Amino acid sequence: MVCASCGRLVGVRDEACLNCGRRNPALWGFSPLLRRLGADLGFTKLLIGGCIALYAASLLMSPGVFQPRGLLGLLSPRWEALFLLGASGPLPVFGLGHWWTVLSAAWLHGGLLHIFFNLMWVRQLAPPVAEIYGAGRMVLIWTAGSIVGFLASSAAGAFLPAIPLLTSRAGFTVGASASIFGLLGALLVYGRRSGHSAMRQQVWGWTLAGLLFGFVVPGIDNWAHLG
Repeated sequence: MVCASCGRLVGVRDEACLNCGRRNPALWGFSPLLRRLGADLGFTKLLIGGCIALYAASLLMSPGVFQPRGLLGLLSPRWEALFLLGASGPLPVFGLGHWWTVLSAAWLHGGLLHIFFNLMWVRQLAPPVAEIYGAGRMVLIWTAGSIVGFLASSAAGAFLPAIPLLTSRAGFTVGASASIFGLLGALLVYGRRSGHSAMRQQVWGWTLAGLLFGFVVPGIDNWAHLG
């Protein structure tokens, strides 16, 4: 068996790792299984699979989904279906009191390009965040990004005047990008605290590119990104 923290050989019944001092280093014999799951303990695969399954469900609940709507509207589910599955926004959160949608909306997507690009970023960012902070903290960062982003978006839509490029006219919002920006923020914090300038510059580039994309492409929820 190897220690879950430092990778040194340990016994199944060892109370502490002699190298790093971790308590219960072999994790009751489950260390090899957890290592096979990866640093994120399988959360990235669960997230990607869950998003794809819910996207497929939203398409099945949307009559006429295969009608031509242009590239950005390709295979876009109807908002009625997304609402039933947990879309967030000023109407669900403040109009109907569906506060739980600030969590569920991160698992829903509004089109084929939307889910493709978001899941590409999830696969790129979630593993390094889990490697740096640990799987538990990565899940907390993901969840906090979803809550703060969709609360900011819903509050802005409900209480602030319309601001060009920031405020969406839609009463609903979905997508993993609020949580993705949370992962980017976590990497920026690590890059600053560790003095890793190359990582910090790369992540800043990704962040600015994401914000610029949101300002250029119509229908993007920029309040969720900034939140």
